[in-house]
Amino acid sequence: MSGGPKPAAWTRGLPGARPGTGPRPGERGSVTVLAAALLLLAGVLALASVDLMRALQARARAQTAADAAALAAAQELAVPSGRSPAEAAAEYALRNGGTLRSCRCELGTWEAVVEVAVEMPLSFVGPPREILGRARAVVAAQEPGPGAG
Repeated sequence: MSGGPKPAAWTRGLPGARPGTGPRPGERGSVTVLAAALLLLAGVLALASVDLMRALQARARAQTAADAAALAAAQELAVPSGRSPAEAAAEYALRNGGTLRSCRCELGTWEAVVEVAVEMPLSFVGPPREILGRARAVVAAQEPGPGAG
């Protein structure tokens, strides 16, 4: 490093600095205002990220509930137990934190298509919203293996 003169911004306000390099009138406290604005921005971003994480969690929960409901309905289609596939789907959707919105799973078919809703509470971005998950399960007919029969 050379021992030459330092830029004025580095020496402003230091003891022994050149005249006229101190704080300019009206500059005092400007860093405080800038720091407060940056802290406010960081706080807002943190609050928004909390709602974003809640949205991602609700989406995953809705999909899990829809998958479980579709599999339960398909199970009732393949091996009836005396209740309707829609009842089984509604039970499994509820067990996984969702509400069954629709179920295309009529007896005599081999396919169950469900739609499940999960309530997503938002703290900072807006009112609660409903997240939908959709799933489809198909019962495959098992054919006898080569050595069977």
